[in-house]
Parts: sequence; structure tokens; C-alpha cells
Amino acid sequence: MPPRRTRPVANRALAALIEQAGWTHAATAQHVNAVAAELGERIHYDRSAIGHWLTGTVPRPEAVRAAVEAFRRRLDRPDLAPSHLGWPAQPAGRPWHDDPWRGDPVARLATLGEDDLLNRRTVLTAGTFTLAALSGLTAEKRFQRYAGRTGAGDVARIRAATASLADLDDQYGGGHARAAVAAYLSRDVTPLLREATGRARPDLFAAAAELSYLAAYMAMDAGANALAQRYYISTVRLADEAGDLVLRATALRSMAVQAAELGHDGEALALADAAASALGGHGSRRTLAWITGMRAEANAAAGARWDALSLLRRTETQLERADSPPETEWTGNYRRESLEHQIGLTLTQLGDHATAARHYTASMNARRPVELRTRVLIGLRAAHAFLRAGDPERAAATALGLGDDVPLIASARVRQELHRLRAGWQRHRGDPLVAEADAAVAPVAQSRSASRSTWPGSRPQQ
Repeated sequence: MPPRRTRPVANRALAALIEQAGWTHAATAQHVNAVAAELGERIHYDRSAIGHWLTGTVPRPEAVRAAVEAFRRRLDRPDLAPSHLGWPAQPAGRPWHDDPWRGDPVARLATLGEDDLLNRRTVLTAGTFTLAALSGLTAEKRFQRYAGRTGAGDVARIRAATASLADLDDQYGGGHARAAVAAYLSRDVTPLLREATGRARPDLFAAAAELSYLAAYMAMDAGANALAQRYYISTVRLADEAGDLVLRATALRSMAVQAAELGHDGEALALADAAASALGGHGSRRTLAWITGMRAEANAAAGARWDALSLLRRTETQLERADSPPETEWTGNYRRESLEHQIGLTLTQLGDHATAARHYTASMNARRPVELRTRVLIGLRAAHAFLRAGDPERAAATALGLGDDVPLIASARVRQELHRLRAGWQRHRGDPLVAEADAAVAPVAQSRSASRSTWPGSRPQQ
């Protein structure tokens, strides 16, 4: 029951939506906080804050965005705007109903990269990760034609730069060198796309899509989920311009990863299935395995246990029969250790934490030196799985085994795993090994540097 109020309700529009949603004031605050967390915003409203909103207080802009999106999801009303909640329109910026699937894909990408580069803090909060945006997967393609000349040399240079920047991401996380990616994308690559014509055009758009994918994955790893979603959509649209089904499937698959990590299980399953549909069964076995593994995880999250286990077996078969050397294709980094990680994620969704921990550990131990961020992320997931399986000492030993690598990583996802781990072993801190591990990771978990301008991987190998 909402508390008895001493001041009259001034915002009747908001009151009506709360009633339609069937939420208490406390539940409303919880949903707003959860959506804000997807933006990387640390806001902690409670039921008293909702009471203030009802009596006429207008929350700050990031709370308005989060509240609108929370009600959109609950009421299945993608048209909702601040005015529907009784609040004034937001300051000038991207329109609330701006559809990233429409318009000139090159112009959109150029603006996105420039905003990311020049006004990072604003772009991190300029929009919210929206489920409504995922409905544009079947939007009509709008192909643009540009006049000018580009060649194979441009394509080679973009791919070489993308590979170098991806190596930095693999080592140090998405919060490191993001500005360099945004600058290169907006100031060097998009001008070439405007001039693309002739035989080199598809390859140039494909190379740009790979770079946009890297920008998306780094943004997601940095906790900027709204920004990452926009980059992923740009990747899909560039891949369509290039006629590259593998790149389209790659972006959709990683959008499924993002949705799954944010707890949107139905959307994750739809995106994973869309990635498989994009390939139509015609990709290499390694690529098919990479997509099938994500479908297994998504089915597990959706509660389809037997479908998930069946898809895992299919993934293993596809990977065992893959005949392409790992690095010869865009999804070529999907190796046995990647499958071990996927099995761990799937079993975690199914509640088999002890077995998941063993697979996480196998994945962690097989990682190459360049995959420092991935090794740390999966190592922390292994530690948490051991903890949930009732083995706090093994969890602590696993965390301690990551040594001095954890402080090197600029990653919101790593920080999130640290927070979960520390919260999980709270009641075991009387154990000397747990206490030692907690003291070792506490400085990194408590650091705020990564949650600001810098918070796995760029390549689809996890």
C-alpha cells in the first residue's frame, strides 16, 4: 500500500501510469533504478522519491529517461515520452522516437562516433538501451549510393587499424582507447564511406562494419549500453550495405549477449535466433558453432532446458568439425576455450554451478596472453560459480590466482563481477583465504575511475 500522503497528488499522469503498471511506489523506484543501471548511472531512488514526483517534483534528466523506458517496457508502449508522465520535454538532443534503423546509415554512424568522441559523458546518458529499438530488425533496408573513388588500400588500412585497436581491447578492456576508436571511425572511416563506389564498395562497408562492431563491444564492456546498442545497429546496417550475412549475424549475436547480460531473456533469445536466421545455415562450421552456442545460452535463460542442452551438443559437434584455421575469418577466434565459456554460461543459467565452474576454469586456463581482459572476466565468473556451488575457498583461490591482472582492466563487466563476488562471499569473510581475497580485490571494486570516462571482447571469441 502506498503511504498515506500529507500533500495532494499534483502529477496525475504519473499516478495513472503507476496504477496501470500495477506497481507500488517502492517497485516503481526499483524499476527506474534498474533501467538507469543499464546506462551506467548510479541512482538509488526509493518510494519516498516517487512520492515527491507525484507531488510535483521533476526528477533530473537521467531519471526521466530511465522512468520513461521502465514504463515503456512494463506497459508495452514504445510511444511513451516524458509528457505522458507529466514531465516537460527533455533538453534538445536526439529525439525520443529517433529510429536508428532509418535514415542514412553513414550519416548516423558519423554523428554517433563524433558524439562519442567529443562529448562522452553526454552520449553515455543521451539515450537508454531500449527494447523498442530491437523491433527494427526487420526494418526495410535503405541503401545509399555515393559518388567517388575508394580502393583496396583503404580497406586494408581500416582492417589493420581495427586489428590493432582490438588487441588493446582484448588486453585492457573496453574502457581503454575507446576515444581512439570513435575518432578513427568518425573522422577517417565515414568520409571514405561517403565516397564509396565501384568494386571496392562492399569491402569498404564490411571493414567499416567490423570497426563499428568493435566500437559497440567496447562501449558495452565500458557499461555504456545505450551507446553500444546504437553502434550494433549501425553494424547491422553497414553489413547489409556490404551484403555480408556473417557480419550481420555477428552483430545480432552480440546484441543477444548484451540483452542477456541486462536480463532481457526473451529479447536475447529472439536476437540469437535472428543471428542464426541471418546465416540460413550457410556459414562455416566455426561460425555456425559460435551462433548455436549463444542460442543454447539464450534458451537456458528462457527456461528451455532440453533445447539448451541439445544446442550445446550441436555446438560442440560443429566446432569439432570446423576445418578453417581460427584466424582466417571474422568469427575465427571461436575456439575450444570459447566453447568452454559458453557451456559455463549456459549451465549457470540452468543452475548447475559446480559444473559451470569447471568449464569456466578450463576456459580461463586456456586463454592466450593477449586475452587478458577475457581471462580476468571468466576467472571471476569461475570464482562466483564456485561460491554458488558452496565452495568459498575455491572461489577465493581462483580470485587470488588472477594476481595483479585485475587492476589493469578497464571494464564495467569486470567490475560488476567483482561486486557480485564480494557480495556473495560476505558471510564467509571469517575464512582467512576469503578475507585475503576480499582485501586483494576491494581496491579495484571500490574504484570509481572505471565508471566515469573509462569504465569481453572486441572480437567474438569468448
